[in-house]
Amino acid sequence: MSETIKVSEFAAELLALAKPLAAFDMPLMDAHGATLAVDVNSGDKVAIKSGSRIRSTQIGLAASIGLDHLPTRPQPRVVVISAGADLVEPGSPLQDREDEYESNSWLLTTAVKEAGAVGYRVHTIPHNAEQLKDVIEDQLVRADLVVICGESHDDSFNLIFSVLQQIGQVKEATPSIHGTGKHAYGTVGPDQTPVVVLPGDPIYAYISNEIFIRPMIRSMLGLHDIHRPVIKARLSNEVSSELGKHSFIRAVLSADNSSSRTVSAIPNQDDLIGLSDATGLIVIPDSSTGAAAGSEVDVLVLERRFN
Repeated sequence: MSETIKVSEFAAELLALAKPLAAFDMPLMDAHGATLAVDVNSGDKVAIKSGSRIRSTQIGLAASIGLDHLPTRPQPRVVVISAGADLVEPGSPLQDREDEYESNSWLLTTAVKEAGAVGYRVHTIPHNAEQLKDVIEDQLVRADLVVICGESHDDSFNLIFSVLQQIGQVKEATPSIHGTGKHAYGTVGPDQTPVVVLPGDPIYAYISNEIFIRPMIRSMLGLHDIHRPVIKARLSNEVSSELGKHSFIRAVLSADNSSSRTVSAIPNQDDLIGLSDATGLIVIPDSSTGAAAGSEVDVLVLERRFN
C-alpha cells in the first residue's frame, strides 16, 4: 500500500541514500566534469576550492601550476531503466492502440547527464519478473544509482516493485504532488546501490527528476549547490492547485532582468510540448489552492544549458 508523503520528507529520504562518492586522484583530463574533493593550493593561495565542478578553466589552471592529477569525486553513474510490455522504441511502428512510444528513458538519461552524471539508457520489455530481475542485476556493476520507470499507467509499477523487493530493501510512497503517481525507493544488490522508481507518465517522471533525482546526483558529486535556483516572479495568468498537494506548474519566464521578471503558466499542462517549452516551474505549496494573476510566486528555474 502506497503511503502519501510530504515532498520535503520524501526529498530528505532520498538524499539520505545519496552519499558523496569516495574521492580519489584522477588524471587531469579525466577529471573534467567531476568535483574537486579538497582545496588545491598554488603557493599560499587557494587556486581551486573544494566542491568546485571541474571545468575547462580549472583544468587549465591545474596544468599551469604543474598538476597532472586532481583529487576528485567522480561523476556518478546513473542507469536509467524503462520497463513495460507496451513500450515501443522510437522508429518502430506501434502494433496496437495499447502501445506507446517509449520516451522516459530518453528524457531521463539526458536529464541526469545535464545534472552532472554519466547516464546509461536501458530499455527492456520483460515478459516476467525473472527477466526484469536479470536486467537490473546485470546493470548494478556500472551503477551508483538506478532510476526505473514503466508505462504511463500503473500496471508496470507493481512488476518493478515486486522485483526490487526480491533483490533489496525498498519502500513504496506517493509524494504529495498534484497529478503524480506511485514512487519506490531504497537499495538493491550486494553493494546496496540506491534505486528510485518514478511514475510512468513522462511529465511527472521529469518533475520527480528535477525535485528528487537531480539533487541526489549533485549530492553524490559533492557539490554545494544541489538544488535549482528558485526566484520570485510576477504571475501573468491565474493558476489553481489542489489543497494538500504541491503543484509544479509548467511556465515560461520573461526575459526581463531578475529584479522584475514575470512568469506565465503554459495553457496545456498535459503534454510534452508544454514541458519542452517550459523554462520554469511555478511552485504552489500544499497549503494553497492557487495564485491570482498579478501575485508574486516562487518559480523553480529550469536552466537550459549543461551545468
